[in-house]
Amino acid sequence: MGTMAFQLPADLPAGAAADLERACLASTGDYMPWPTEQARKGDRLVLKRSLDESGHLCLPWSLGPAGHFVGMSATLIERDAPYDLLTELARGKLVQVRNTLADWQGAGLQATPALTGQLDAARKAFSRLLFRDAAEPAGALGQEALTRGYAAARALVRSYVEQVFAMRESRGIKAETHLSCRLGHTPPDEKRTAALEGVFTALTVPVSWARIEPEQDHWNWEPFDRLLAWAEARDAALTAGPLFDVSAAQLPAWLWLFERDLPRIVTFVCRFVEKVVRRYRGRIRRWHLTGASNYGSVLSLGEDELLGLTFRLAETVRQIDPALELVVGVAQPWGDYMAPTDRSYSPHNFADTLIRGDVHLAALDLEVVAGVSPRGSFHRDLLDCSRMFDYYAPLGVPVQLTLGHPAATTADPLADPDLGIEGGSWPGGFTPEGQADWLGEVLSLALCKPYVRAVEWATLADDEPHQFPNCGLFDAQGRPRPALATLRKIRERYVE
Repeated sequence: MGTMAFQLPADLPAGAAADLERACLASTGDYMPWPTEQARKGDRLVLKRSLDESGHLCLPWSLGPAGHFVGMSATLIERDAPYDLLTELARGKLVQVRNTLADWQGAGLQATPALTGQLDAARKAFSRLLFRDAAEPAGALGQEALTRGYAAARALVRSYVEQVFAMRESRGIKAETHLSCRLGHTPPDEKRTAALEGVFTALTVPVSWARIEPEQDHWNWEPFDRLLAWAEARDAALTAGPLFDVSAAQLPAWLWLFERDLPRIVTFVCRFVEKVVRRYRGRIRRWHLTGASNYGSVLSLGEDELLGLTFRLAETVRQIDPALELVVGVAQPWGDYMAPTDRSYSPHNFADTLIRGDVHLAALDLEVVAGVSPRGSFHRDLLDCSRMFDYYAPLGVPVQLTLGHPAATTADPLADPDLGIEGGSWPGGFTPEGQADWLGEVLSLALCKPYVRAVEWATLADDEPHQFPNCGLFDAQGRPRPALATLRKIRERYVE
């Protein structure tokens, strides 16, 4: 069994114990977590996995007001002597920054004075950590080096984004990426409709099996018909779905009577999908087929069963109309779910298997909902977001993103009851301003990636039933949040 030990700082910050429980080892190349055993032995963290080979330490760590992110070391070999935990996290971030800078400079990026200053500060802080006096504790210096490394990473991504947009503006080019939002289950009123005018180029109409077939063989199409009619009246491209979301709250209660009966479940799911697609065949051409089928677990379905069901659903739609566009959603694209338990498919492998199986996807949807547990992802910084986006691009199908970030930590009774708010933090925290800042930064980065063809915000409003808690562009009182103004500003300036 492969084992690595890490020396912990003498003065662990508040909350570090919970972070250490999330520590894992990740593979080189794809950076996907391995199932890892953690053990705290005095002032050391010991990690074990089944393979004997090099890898990366993967660990959340708080930077105080600067955020709380999952960080990753550079490649580490197995050895008897322990590594210093903060030194390796700081080294990993600095190596990532330097390698990315070299790649982007090769593509034409210019290192601005502001960026150079942040890089110099990060290098100096790391040098002070490495060459400190033997009697000097590493904790404070390690924390400073890590914080400086993340500051340099943010400056690098911001410089990249600014220069890409400046180049496009000089040539009169705007991004053709669709900006979309997942609607609620009722048409927005006149005031909300006016507030949304000109913000989005596309809309997603949610398909809730639990609402359409609340009782077996009793169909209620009228609410969906009204919502679809409202969406059709807007000048926007339409997507509907997910048709099958791997979430207990999205499934009809009667379906649980057939838990563990795989043949019946497959029959019911395929029947529902066929009925919906046939009913709206001439009106909806793009379907979000599944959501989180790489990660979720409902009705006692295993990984292979969910993968097989995804294939069956794609085949069902293709038999109705081979020209329909299909999108498959992938949750936790960094593979967070792989560390606690042994899983057969990483999110990347799951998507690759579908594509190699000739599902003919119009797009692969990466669900980046930060700070929502257990379905969302632990917070990553912008440079890790960029690396993850780039990792999925070579699969050969367009990438789209579903983004979400809570604007509050208060209870959200209209959200999925199985979801809560946990998973690090952005510098602005879980506030309306923090949500707007996160959205602006991640969306701007996504628009710089030519393979990202669409970006969808996951929740329109918190004052009606929705999936992700406190992620709405309108709050629980129906008031617009700053994120809506951020979206409008980006749309007007950078999107066709």
